[in-house]
Amino acid sequence: MKYRRPQAGFSLVELIIALTLTVIVTAFAAMFIAGPVQGYTDQTRRVALVDSAESSLHRLGRDIRSALPNSVRIVAVGTGFALEMLNTVDGARYRSGPPPANAARVLDFSTADNQFNAIGGFGRTATPFSSITHYLSIYNVGVPGASAWELANVITPPGTQIDILADAIPGEDNVTLSGPFQFSYPSPTQRMYLIDGPVTWLCDTGAGTLTRYNGYVIATDQNSRDSDAELTGAGAVATRVAEDITACAVNYAPGIAWRAGLVSARLQLARAGESVVLQHQIHIENAP
Repeated sequence: MKYRRPQAGFSLVELIIALTLTVIVTAFAAMFIAGPVQGYTDQTRRVALVDSAESSLHRLGRDIRSALPNSVRIVAVGTGFALEMLNTVDGARYRSGPPPANAARVLDFSTADNQFNAIGGFGRTATPFSSITHYLSIYNVGVPGASAWELANVITPPGTQIDILADAIPGEDNVTLSGPFQFSYPSPTQRMYLIDGPVTWLCDTGAGTLTRYNGYVIATDQNSRDSDAELTGAGAVATRVAEDITACAVNYAPGIAWRAGLVSARLQLARAGESVVLQHQIHIENAP
């Protein structure tokens, strides 16, 4: 008679005990793992919010430092703001006296002039340069009668053709305006600025966004350029800079002749229960 070995296996009780122990071990493991995983997720979210706020404020700061002196203006928009400025792309110093070879190449403030020289030249503008969309500004002090936003007296009119060529005099550029324009006030330091147009930063807490707008025409009244609809309607190109904005504020102290202006900007961002607040201060050289 052949001997048969008894079949090996688990009883139902043993199986239930094994499953119970597995569940207990898994639960304990999850307790130890969940905390670090959640902490890592929260930290990643906070880092993303801080990075978004910090990069936005630094980008705003770069624009403000490039603004035409005394051109920053701000209006409240709900609980947000619209900050607008005239963006300079280059600057130079015009001649205070005529060059030896050509007495006509000095800027005349007593009449409409169409040609003059810049000592040292324009540092960031490749010559020859020609544009009907740029502006030249001299001695913008931001008050009625001497405000570039008025498109008179201290800034060339829209559509003025500006040509910049390297002059025969080494280290100088020759500037030609078509048609001629009379700048009302000389700058004490002979400064002039080349402008490509206005830039607006719009903080909309309702939409939770911070957006930069450029490529539109100058308007005397900022209230006609303080919303997305008005800006895009004027031809502005919108660039979304940040989202998740829950609060924002900006303050501007224009300073005085011997002290720089100061813009203080504050952003609060929140996402999935995490919230960060960053503040940045930007000094502005407002001496025209």
